Amino acid sequence: MASERMLKALNEQIQEEMFSAYLYLSMSADFEAKNLKGFAHWMKLQAQEELIHALKFFDFIPEVNGEVILLPIAQPQKTWETPLKAFEDAYEHEKHISGKINDLVTIALEDKDYATKTTLLDWFVSEQVEEEATASEIVQLLKMAGDSFQGIFMMDQKLAGRVIEAANEE
Repeated sequence: MASERMLKALNEQIQEEMFSAYLYLSMSADFEAKNLKGFAHWMKLQAQEELIHALKFFDFIPEVNGEVILLPIAQPQKTWETPLKAFEDAYEHEKHISGKINDLVTIALEDKDYATKTTLLDWFVSEQVEEEATASEIVQLLKMAGDSFQGIFMMDQKLAGRVIEAANEE
């Protein structure tokens, strides 16, 4: 059974993951309003991925005899000046989430909660490496594109091709 400290932190992580989904949905809505449909599509799928992450915590807590406590979700920012600014914010947010996952690992180790670390958190540590790398790559590509209409158009087309592979989320 997980400690009370760990259960509190896991419930807080559900909130973090749900806010992530809200943030990416907000970015998607902003891109949609700017007729950047590929960017909007990418962010909408990212929001769906974050919901899957929240559900991993949601499903795990009862497995360790804990109670799920859903916390309020803050309203995210609504607009971004440029696609680059949105993806820079997404990258910073993913670094924030990586820090939160690392904090959970620290709690697990301090509490000798190896079940939570191995069963749940190890997957998230690896996932965050991928999340940060992907956001960083898009930031770098957008920096190369600059204010070029052609560059933004090409990135919009590239991001429109994103798919989520369900097998990767297990």
